[in-house]
Amino acid sequence: MSDEDEGELFRKAVRGVRRLRHARVAAELPLRRALAASRRADDQSVLAESLVLDAADLEIETGDELVWRRPGVGEPTLRRLRKGQIARLAELDLHGMTQAEARLALTEFLAESRALGALCVRVVHGKGRGSGERGPVLKVAVNRWLRRTGSVRAFCSARRPDGGTGAVYVLLDP
Repeated sequence: MSDEDEGELFRKAVRGVRRLRHARVAAELPLRRALAASRRADDQSVLAESLVLDAADLEIETGDELVWRRPGVGEPTLRRLRKGQIARLAELDLHGMTQAEARLALTEFLAESRALGALCVRVVHGKGRGSGERGPVLKVAVNRWLRRTGSVRAFCSARRPDGGTGAVYVLLDP
């Protein structure tokens, strides 16, 4: 078989396949500095959203562990999730994103992951050390967004080798 025939066979085999936009390993993402204009808009968004937060959402600190589950998710399942014993098929790194960018990326990522049949994914939100006095902006936001996402059954901070309190394992509806 010639190289041309093999190339054509390959193109036929992958026709219709679509690349995932956000399922990346952290090392592949370029670091971006926030622009002043988008940072001001992001700060205003944080302020507006802080007015509708639960008090518990505002008390999250850099090193705090996140743990949440819907009714019906048993303690054994949550224990397996916390130990990292549920296979993760994809991950998303939100470092360097504004809140608006992160929310869109997370929404798309969760939808794509569910469409692929992923039961568990990892989301890296960071620990908020670069946020100064504001505290962990994306960590607080991810905590809030995941609680409000119907397809999320549970989430918890990752084990130390997977990002610790700067990342979460997310259990999705099958």
